[in-house]
Amino acid sequence: MSELLKVSSNPHIRSKVTTSQIMLAVIIALMPAAGYGIYNFGIRALAVILVTVASTVLTEFLYGLFRKRSTISDLSAVVTGLLLALNMPVGIPLWMPALGGVFAILVVKLLFGGLGQNFMNPALAARCFLLISFPAYMTDFSCDAYTGATPLAALKAGESVNAYDMVIGRTAGVIGETSMIAIVAGACILILLGVIDLRIPGSYIVSFALFVCIFGGHGFDPGYLSAQLAGGGLMLGAFFMATDYVTRPITAKGQYIYGIFLGILTGIFRIFGPGSEGVSYAIIIGNLIVPLIERVTKPTAFGMGGRRKYAK
Repeated sequence: MSELLKVSSNPHIRSKVTTSQIMLAVIIALMPAAGYGIYNFGIRALAVILVTVASTVLTEFLYGLFRKRSTISDLSAVVTGLLLALNMPVGIPLWMPALGGVFAILVVKLLFGGLGQNFMNPALAARCFLLISFPAYMTDFSCDAYTGATPLAALKAGESVNAYDMVIGRTAGVIGETSMIAIVAGACILILLGVIDLRIPGSYIVSFALFVCIFGGHGFDPGYLSAQLAGGGLMLGAFFMATDYVTRPITAKGQYIYGIFLGILTGIFRIFGPGSEGVSYAIIIGNLIVPLIERVTKPTAFGMGGRRKYAK
C-alpha cells in the first residue's frame, strides 16, 4: 500500500498543452486585429508593431543571456509586444514603443521573477507608463487617414458618432482597437480552442453595458450603447488582456467578480472621469485586487468547512 503513495510538490494536475502553444494561439487570434490595423492606418502601423515586438523579444533574450537561461521560446514576449503595439497610436515616435517594450518585459515581468510571477499585465502596465510619461504623444490619434478626436472623445463631448463605422473599424484610435469585428473574430478563435472562456469577458461587457444604461444619461439608447461597446479598446481588453492567465483570478466565482468589477470601474472612468477611456487603468487596478478576490472566493478544503454536527 505504501508503494502507491507518492508525495510531490504541486501542481498535481498537469496538461499536455504547453505555454508556447497557448501563446501561439493568442498570436494567431490577434492577427485579425493587427491585420486590420495595418490596413486601416498603413505601413506605419506595421513599423510600430515590428519595433515593439522586437524590443520585447530582444529584452527577454538579453536578460536570458545574463541569467544564462533562455525563455524566449515560450513566445510570451511576442504576445506582450504585440498587445502593447496594438494599444499604441500609429503616429507615435518609434523609440517610444521600444521603450515601452523594455519596460514591459524588464520591469514588470522579469524583475518580478518572469512569466507567471508578474502581478499585473506587462503590456497594459507599459501602456500606462507611456501614457503617464508622454501623454501628448499617447493621446494624439491623428494620422494620414483620420484627423480630429476619437469617436469616444466626440461622444463624451456630446457629439454624434457613427457606431457602424466603429464596429467595422473606419475610425481613429490605437492600432488594434478600431475594428470590433476583427477583435471578436480573434476572440472566437481563442474560445473555440479552449484558451479562454466567457466568464471574465462576458461579465465585464454585460456589467459595463448595464452601468452605461443606468448612469450614462442616455438610457437604453442602442446607438450610444453600441458606440461605447465598440470604442476605446473595450473588446480588446475584455478578451485579450483581462483574461491573462497570470493576472486573473483562478476561481470561477472570482472571475465573475473580477469581470463585474472591471465593467463598473471602466464605466466610472468613462462616464464620470475627465477622459473618454478607462479600460487600461481598470484592468491594472483589477490586477492589484486579484489576491483579495481569490482570498474571499477560495473554496473550502474538503473536510474543513461547516460546523461539525454531533449525533444526539
